[in-house]
Amino acid sequence: MQPAYLLRTLQCLFAAAWFAGLPLNAAAQAWKPDRAVEIVLNCAPGCGPDNTARVMQRIFQTQRLLDVPFNVQNKAGGSGTVARAYLRQFEDNGHYLYHTDKGLLAQTVLGRANYNDVTPIAVLFGEYIGIAVKADSPVKSGRDLIERLRKDPAALSVGLAAGGMGSTNHQGLAIALKAAGIEVRKTRNVTFNSGAQAITALLGGHVDVVPVSIGLWVPHMKAGSVRVIAVSAGERLPEFFAGVPTWREQGANTVVFNWRAVWGAKGITAAQVAYWENLLQRLTDTPEWAADIALRGGTAQFNNAATMRKRIDEEYPEVKALLTELELAKK
Repeated sequence: MQPAYLLRTLQCLFAAAWFAGLPLNAAAQAWKPDRAVEIVLNCAPGCGPDNTARVMQRIFQTQRLLDVPFNVQNKAGGSGTVARAYLRQFEDNGHYLYHTDKGLLAQTVLGRANYNDVTPIAVLFGEYIGIAVKADSPVKSGRDLIERLRKDPAALSVGLAAGGMGSTNHQGLAIALKAAGIEVRKTRNVTFNSGAQAITALLGGHVDVVPVSIGLWVPHMKAGSVRVIAVSAGERLPEFFAGVPTWREQGANTVVFNWRAVWGAKGITAAQVAYWENLLQRLTDTPEWAADIALRGGTAQFNNAATMRKRIDEEYPEVKALLTELELAKK
């Protein structure tokens, strides 16, 4: 009797343990936000990440993809240090997201950030950089710009968005200049808290040239107030941007592609990453998202967390080598 009794006892204990563990596993797999979510940006309203976050907010609401409020927090300043300092208050918390671009790799190279302080969730899409001047500028083309700066690197002022020198926007211009033999560190640069602010300065005549995501130029191109003199793509972009020449067409073998991604706070769980990864995949599958990406000349592209992490690890050495070549980072 004793062996049978012992066997039944062990069976009951095993069953109890299994059923007790089931809700915990299910809860881990089924995590979802139970209060308002914040997406933190490192730039002022009107920047590329801000435009993306507002589109996300609208689609989440209209498609009812998210049951809680989705709030946008603009924390501009310090090339992203203000935003990341804010985010550090919420480590291990899945209710806080960070939306930025490939520029975070450059900021890490330059010692201003560490991409390991945030958690990769998903790459959403990518964009090329458009370099523009005011419509009445004497600079008529990318080739013209290079020739003027070859004679005097400080002859024209450059308006840079959040991130400043070394940022992906800056790379879209700086690599072409470097290829032409121009000392990038000698150019005259002014940094703003957003691409929108840099464009406003251009329109007001306070700076001469601005490199930002090509999509930010759409309303100003339609209004005829700017001339986009080069795009950092390998070949001309379609439709609305078909008239914008590439750097390659103008003698500079330069391609700069900027991906935009969502990260979580440091230390969030695998279940929280999986929730946001799934929701963002659903977001990028909507017709509204596709229409917005097409409008701004973006490239549809979704990478899940694992693929994003692999991409970061592969591209970081390339960014470091590039910034070292531009003499913006030490060897």
